[in-house]
Amino acid sequence: MPVTDETIAALVRRIEVLEAEADIRRLEARYMFLCDTPLPEYGVDPEAGRIDRIMDLYTDDAVWEGVGEYYNGQFGRAEGKAAIRAHFEAFWGEKRDPALLLNCHYLTSEQIHVDGDTATGQWVHMQPWIFSDGKALLRSSRLNNAFRKEPDGTWKFTRTRTENVFIAPLPAGWASDFPAASVLMKP
Repeated sequence: MPVTDETIAALVRRIEVLEAEADIRRLEARYMFLCDTPLPEYGVDPEAGRIDRIMDLYTDDAVWEGVGEYYNGQFGRAEGKAAIRAHFEAFWGEKRDPALLLNCHYLTSEQIHVDGDTATGQWVHMQPWIFSDGKALLRSSRLNNAFRKEPDGTWKFTRTRTENVFIAPLPAGWASDFPAASVLMKP
């Protein structure tokens, strides 16, 4: 079978989609990694440094929003990088009482749809939360995010949209032996 310019162009388009999906998958996972507590990025300030790294993942015109009957009122909508930064500063920038000791994101049910230099992705995620007062919960959300390939070739978030699936209280002491700080990325 002869290789034509048309065949090569079709293969290039397919490779571009596969590379975009891989980049978006890493972007989503990086975001979740940076949102974990304790912060697994060794040597990064868990408040300002974390937020700086998260903000690097967003376009200037991005939107972060909680939607649905539970998250709309809890998270609301932040438009633009300054508003998104303020959202994260309100979460991590103040001393929480009770302190958040553990929060870890688990992603599943991935769907990524690439259309040229834009894309959408859907996931379901679960995350356990443990607080210093002994309270704990398991939270699950659906994510419907949007992405854009920037002129430098990197993919960034243009929208983070999260909707509650459920929140379940967990008994105190349900988890043990979790670290106070992560050394995962320690050199």
